[in-house]
Amino acid sequence: MEPRPAAPGPCPGDSRGAEQAAAASSLHPAEAQPRRRAPAVAAVLPAGGSGERMGVPTPKQFCPILERPLISYTLQALERVCWIKDIVVAVTGENMKAMKCIIQKYQHQRISLVEAGVTRHRSIFNGLKALAEDQPDSKLSKPEVVIIHDAVRPFVEEDVLLKVVTAAKEHGAAGAIRPLVSTVISPSADGCLDHSLERARHRASEMPQAFLFDVIYEAYQQCSDYDLEFGTECLQLALKYGHINAKLVEGSPDLWKVTYKRDLYAAESIIKERISQHICIVMDTKEDENHVGHHLEELLKNELNHVKVTSGALCPTSRDLEQIILEQCYNYVCVNVMSSDFEETRTLLNMLEESNLSILYPIVVISVYFLDYKSVPFDEKMESLIQIREYAKEVKKRNILLSGLLIYFPQDEQKLQASLRQGVTIIATLIKERNSGLVGQLLVA
Repeated sequence: MEPRPAAPGPCPGDSRGAEQAAAASSLHPAEAQPRRRAPAVAAVLPAGGSGERMGVPTPKQFCPILERPLISYTLQALERVCWIKDIVVAVTGENMKAMKCIIQKYQHQRISLVEAGVTRHRSIFNGLKALAEDQPDSKLSKPEVVIIHDAVRPFVEEDVLLKVVTAAKEHGAAGAIRPLVSTVISPSADGCLDHSLERARHRASEMPQAFLFDVIYEAYQQCSDYDLEFGTECLQLALKYGHINAKLVEGSPDLWKVTYKRDLYAAESIIKERISQHICIVMDTKEDENHVGHHLEELLKNELNHVKVTSGALCPTSRDLEQIILEQCYNYVCVNVMSSDFEETRTLLNMLEESNLSILYPIVVISVYFLDYKSVPFDEKMESLIQIREYAKEVKKRNILLSGLLIYFPQDEQKLQASLRQGVTIIATLIKERNSGLVGQLLVA
């Protein structure tokens, strides 16, 4: 088993993480005492699949989404949960080196690696062995509750994890379920319909699932070779060998599993949507409050009412922008007013590079310039702004997608509003699509 990094994993910065951690400390009603002990919780991720159904040479857990492996998103979802102490990932020997590189590159914490078995159940069993105290080479402590989750279900949320852990603490085993989308039928030997199941009475078994560690570990120790070779349902093993009737917990729609190639595109769309919900407008505080840059900010707030729009100042005395970066905003509109020498944009890019924010997701930076064509010749302005391509090439290496936007600044109010609205449309498209092909382009509104 590969040892995990010594440093603790990241915790959510908001109050929700603290509240749910407190809830996890009272998982059993009978423990309602002044000082309740939180159960030790670990997670096991079988990640030894070959991705045969996806029809691509790369196993699906390593397929890239926004140039980052799918499994990294799943690890991040689990790392956000402070009360999950250890995360054990079972990968094949041939992918062990790749997995180590992923952990290092994306700075994952609390991760331990074990070699996967030839089947899903054998991989899970190997992960459980790494957590058991009866193994001579175990470097991890045995948890009270263990979560089993798929490496290709990246959108699991903390509230679902908490529900299954709470239920497992009380009932011994628990799993997330979802309503069936299609009716299940049973064919006869000759390929004709034998019977169908009443869809309303059945559910689809999903992940995550959670178990008292002793319950599921003892069940795996009693498994037959047939179970380990052909079985897939962990809850059934707890019932068969531990006589534990699992508690079924209604899961959310985003628990779906990336199985086919088309699912990668769906996952990418969801991720883009999630990281596009916050835009920061960056301006120098020396600017006049009545400047057109503030009109752009107000129009963004009005037109993109489903998106959080905040503003930050670049001046040394302001800490607003630093706080916004710490809150992990991945979209910035940098307003350059006084000149075309990229001073404001360069300052912002330096701050973003120092923050290492772009390790996990690509950051979109749109450098906006306003052109009063009566005072500055258009050709002269364009020639100076074309330099943005060189800056964009450099920062793209660090996963920052820089584009330029030139907005006409006519004196006529009606024409100005039309230009600003066109600019807002371009900004919204760049942020939502995160199209690396437009990096370095100078767009005109």
